Amino acid sequence: MKQGLFKVLSNENIADKVYKMTLSGDTSDITATGQFVNIKLDGMYLRRPISVCDYSDTTLTLIYKAVGKGTEYMSSLKEGAVLDVLTGLGNGYDTSLSGNSPLLIGGGVGVPPMYALAKALVNEGKSVSVILGFNTSKDAFYENEFKALGCKVFVTTADGSYGTKGFVTDVLGQIGEYTYFYTCGPEPMLKAVYNSTATSGQFSFEERMGCGFGACMGCSCKTKYGNKRICKDGPVLVKEEIIW
Repeated sequence: MKQGLFKVLSNENIADKVYKMTLSGDTSDITATGQFVNIKLDGMYLRRPISVCDYSDTTLTLIYKAVGKGTEYMSSLKEGAVLDVLTGLGNGYDTSLSGNSPLLIGGGVGVPPMYALAKALVNEGKSVSVILGFNTSKDAFYENEFKALGCKVFVTTADGSYGTKGFVTDVLGQIGEYTYFYTCGPEPMLKAVYNSTATSGQFSFEERMGCGFGACMGCSCKTKYGNKRICKDGPVLVKEEIIW
């Protein structure tokens, strides 16, 4: 984990209440896709944990939804604003288990960490399929960005206003064979994916956090192998250890 100052390069609205923020700063402590950062915001006691969407040596891309006081404040930040950010948090995804044809499943603001993961898997020479799930067409984002990586992309919306009507599990039958899966999204979606997939996989969980690095124990959960802290031992858990 590293604490550093990051400058806002851009902060744009890309879907209904969804924003893409690009920051400049030292990302050397980000060592795996699926990790997250924890951002200090003026006047707020707790930092805000946000999944990493993409990163280079000097830039960090975050996609977040403005749903509360903290993220609404983030959406108001302009180019040049400076943020205190903890980087390198969480365990991230293990790509060594993916096999040749991995499947990525993202729902809502669980989509962003799938992007960096897709880039990593494509760079490893894997054939990547992606399912993106949203409530409506107004919520949809990043379909074209995944396609530009060479991924096979399926989009679902709960109301049928774009892509396939239904949920991410409703298009699993269209994917064909896949060797492994990775997923991130709201817990009801994760549970449905758990019950609908035949292979092993990795799940990234969203949880309210205090410190974000394992000291406060506020985000502990039970697994088949004992209690784990989502911020430190997660947010990624393997299918075989999850207790619903």
